[in-house]
Amino acid sequence: MEYAALFGLCAVFSGVVVRFSIALAGRFGAMDRPGGHKQHAVSTPFVGGFGLIAVLALAFTLRDFLPGGTTPVSLLALLAGALCMFLTGLADDLWHLGFKIRFVVQALVALSMVFIGGVEVASLGELLPGIEVDLGWLVVPITVFATVGLINAVNMIDGIDGLSGSVSLVSLAFIAVVAQGGGNSAYFLVAVALMGGVVGFLVYNLRYPGNARARVFLGDNGSMLLGFVFAWLLIALSQGGEEAVMAPVTALWLFALPLMDTVGVMLRRIWLGKSPFRADRHHLHHLLVRAGFRVCDVVAVAVLMQFVFALVGVGGLWLRVPEYLMFWLFLGVFAVYFLVIARPWRLVPWLQWLNRRLGLPSAQVRGIFVGYVRREACPQLLGLIAQGLSGRYDYQVSVFESDREDAQGRRVYCMVHVPTMGDEHLIGAVRRDVVQMRRRLASKHGLDIRLLLSRDGDSGLQSVFDTGTTAGRRSGVDERRHLRSTLIYSIERGRHSVRSDHGGFELSLPPPCR
Repeated sequence: MEYAALFGLCAVFSGVVVRFSIALAGRFGAMDRPGGHKQHAVSTPFVGGFGLIAVLALAFTLRDFLPGGTTPVSLLALLAGALCMFLTGLADDLWHLGFKIRFVVQALVALSMVFIGGVEVASLGELLPGIEVDLGWLVVPITVFATVGLINAVNMIDGIDGLSGSVSLVSLAFIAVVAQGGGNSAYFLVAVALMGGVVGFLVYNLRYPGNARARVFLGDNGSMLLGFVFAWLLIALSQGGEEAVMAPVTALWLFALPLMDTVGVMLRRIWLGKSPFRADRHHLHHLLVRAGFRVCDVVAVAVLMQFVFALVGVGGLWLRVPEYLMFWLFLGVFAVYFLVIARPWRLVPWLQWLNRRLGLPSAQVRGIFVGYVRREACPQLLGLIAQGLSGRYDYQVSVFESDREDAQGRRVYCMVHVPTMGDEHLIGAVRRDVVQMRRRLASKHGLDIRLLLSRDGDSGLQSVFDTGTTAGRRSGVDERRHLRSTLIYSIERGRHSVRSDHGGFELSLPPPCR
């Protein structure tokens, strides 16, 4: 109960600190501005790390009020190192430090972790049957390398709203379970407090109904802090001989997704003859977004993957699976992961297919297509569309007449344009309406009902069509015909105006039903 109360207190405290930091961010220039490879369209504060460093300080202050609250000196070193990483990240956010400067500071903090905190990678565990790999004189360089790598892994996965925080929350939860199971109350305290801090941050960073975009970013100040704490906890809990509460290979599973994504992307860059530190858009989350997954769905996929990886790691630990088997299994999973993401031109089409198979709405949804009917049936068609829409969003219904007709003389169709404006939950509502309309209207009235998908993220009227059904595939990209269509009727519903062109224009349409 005491730790549950600590979690709740830290979540609230972090939320308050982040909210206060958001209010002050503009005055101090702590804003992440759009441009370059960034996906956000508006300036957003990057002050998420303030909530995290605040809860670490709070947890250290309250340590004596919790069971087993004796705190080793190393915990004070952990707080000092986290503060140093927070300040370095904040300086990078504000003044864009070079990567060499960041690496030097990260290496120095890693050295302090070894010589002050006493936390070091002394053994890699039993990587082969009966052979335990002790590092000897390589302890310090390997510890520095691992710490710097983990710090930057969190930074590199921080690419879309809610991703790094959600994945980190899963890892922290499993770390807390392992620490508690091993009787390490000090690091259990840190993990629980930081979980609360991440939850308080995610309130402003995740996309959910009523929060269409992130109101705050983690920033380098938050990602570097998180990465350092991960490095400390994973190393401290997996080293120390008899005092270790998990095997070194378990630490790999608890941090699997950020680790595999970072190493995989860097290996791909080296393979292509590029600098491993040169930013690109080939991380897994970028490929999922390119395939049409909504950001909230990308976060859900990443959380599920990390949960499975961590569950495998903890399950292997508790079931006493030999370390070498868990290690080679991890390498096998990573090899598959790397081969998959190394060829994005093959992966993205497969992910698009997976998106449709899962029944997830595409991020490119911009409305609904309903057709075809005779001209005299237009009033009835409009009535059916009005009944089928939930009324939870603004929309514009435009009725068009094409220059070709099918065998039954039908050439009129409707396009329901919805100003989604990147609101992923609104996109979900549109898709649910399409599903309901298909069930009620498609077979009974012989209507073709599909989602309108924008081309290349364009929210204009030139659209392609959802190809989630067999009929959709038959009239997809290969069989699309360019028809001349004339707008004959348009009506808007909602509080906001939707742009309309009342002249004829070129549309990519499926042929009239035969």
